[in-house]
Amino acid sequence: MVGYRSGRPQNTTMVRLTERGLKPPERYPVAPEHPLILGIETSCDDTACAVIDGAGRVLASVVSSQLAAHRPYGGVVPEIASREHLKNWPAVSAEALRVAGIELPDVDAVAATRGPGLVGSLLVGLSLGRGIARGLEVPFHGVHHIEGHLVSPFLDAELGAASVAPERFHGLVISGGHTSLLDVRDGQVSSMVETRDDAMGEVFDKVGKRLGLDYPQGPRVDELAEEGEPDPRPFSVARAKGELFFSFSGLKTQALRAIEQLERDGVLSGASAHGNGEDLPAATRDLLAGFRRTAVDQILDRLERSHSARPIDLLAVSGGVAANRLLRRELVSWADRSGVDLRLVPLIYSGDNAAMIAFAALERQRHGFVGDSEIAPASRLPFDKLPPEHAVLERNADRHQETP
Repeated sequence: MVGYRSGRPQNTTMVRLTERGLKPPERYPVAPEHPLILGIETSCDDTACAVIDGAGRVLASVVSSQLAAHRPYGGVVPEIASREHLKNWPAVSAEALRVAGIELPDVDAVAATRGPGLVGSLLVGLSLGRGIARGLEVPFHGVHHIEGHLVSPFLDAELGAASVAPERFHGLVISGGHTSLLDVRDGQVSSMVETRDDAMGEVFDKVGKRLGLDYPQGPRVDELAEEGEPDPRPFSVARAKGELFFSFSGLKTQALRAIEQLERDGVLSGASAHGNGEDLPAATRDLLAGFRRTAVDQILDRLERSHSARPIDLLAVSGGVAANRLLRRELVSWADRSGVDLRLVPLIYSGDNAAMIAFAALERQRHGFVGDSEIAPASRLPFDKLPPEHAVLERNADRHQETP
């Protein structure tokens, strides 16, 4: 799995996304509210641990990046990722607890990503989470990775309490592995528009890799596109007739062929590794600008057609590609024109992080969902496993008992 990354430095091993110390009081004057939830995210190649309180304040969010370990291979190596998670976890978790100003026994619930993702990586996080929860005798939640992304736009990046996710909203999740428009109702998620082939972030990574850019390629493609001018004859936007769907494989093929043409014309050297892309000619930057423009136009086209068929009141946009500069600008303009309440994920929570996993668990508890400690990791996980069926049954049973 190759992920689209943005919004944080790429040259460090430990990246502290937020520092939310509770002590001394002047650093964080508001006392935390219970429950305190410990979140763990290890679905791919970032080892993340976070602590949030009952108001959804992110008390600490720490991420250990594995970029240096995977860069020589141009993408994520699953076995290396699993080993790095095991190696990094002690320091990551200790730092999260220190920053939050709490000790492990203070935790009221634990959450870890169940899937989708790399099975070995998921197994590390799930095993850690279940072990901690069992030792503390507190609830454990195995969270769907997309469930975390869906609620991440409601987190506050400036020490404040999170917004409560409404009972009904639409979520657009765009990353290296997912491009999905989802309908969320009372904690239940149904798919409206899905990609039939490559995800948007995936094609950014592949086009960047073809140009010899260093891993992770997606954010650098976005940066280089900012410096270019889209060709007046842009790449064609995939058109869906009847059933709506995303499709980026055709755009990927168009871009790769255009790169080959630049090489045949002698504009671009096909034998060179271009690192950060600083040596790429203006024509290549223009190509990337057109490529990005077309990818964003497809997102806007599907949103507009979905909105026309079934009005979207609130759209929450998340995932690594939600950091894309052009996409963020165009989404704001589209929402203003369409009268849609737009919630863009804060940049520090656009990539994989444990704060969103902990917050998803908090939202579950608000809806009355129980823990699910016996689940197994899953590389592929459909939305009907969000939340688990036994949790839904138990919640519905509780409601039935409360009814006079």
